[in-house]
Amino acid sequence: QVQLVESGGGLVQAGGSLRLSCAASGRTFSIYTMGWFRQAPGKEREFVAAIRWSGDSTYYAESVKGRFTISRDNAKNMMYLRMNSLKPEDTAVYYCAASRSNTYAYYTALGYNYWGQGTQVTVSS
Repeated sequence: QVQLVESGGGLVQAGGSLRLSCAASGRTFSIYTMGWFRQAPGKEREFVAAIRWSGDSTYYAESVKGRFTISRDNAKNMMYLRMNSLKPEDTAVYYCAASRSNTYAYYTALGYNYWGQGTQVTVSS
């Protein structure tokens, strides 16, 4: 099992920045990919960004490319999401997720085995 805990959400004005953190514990050696997803009220959960637990591969949704940066610190079992130039449409609950394999594409929630509890990000206009 892998446990995930997000932190760093909050209220920010449009154009501002936030950094989300995800702390992983447990059988972290089994992680293949970690990702961030978000869910706004009345909408389905959507992919934001993903990173392989080893190597340099990162992936982004088109809506956040150039504004968000995903990174990780394997030594600390941490993953981060730096969010710049935030927009009101970025408002959502952000979830950290971990996958044990590449059976499914990195952008599909179905492929992730473990999820955090979520952290609220609210961007005011």
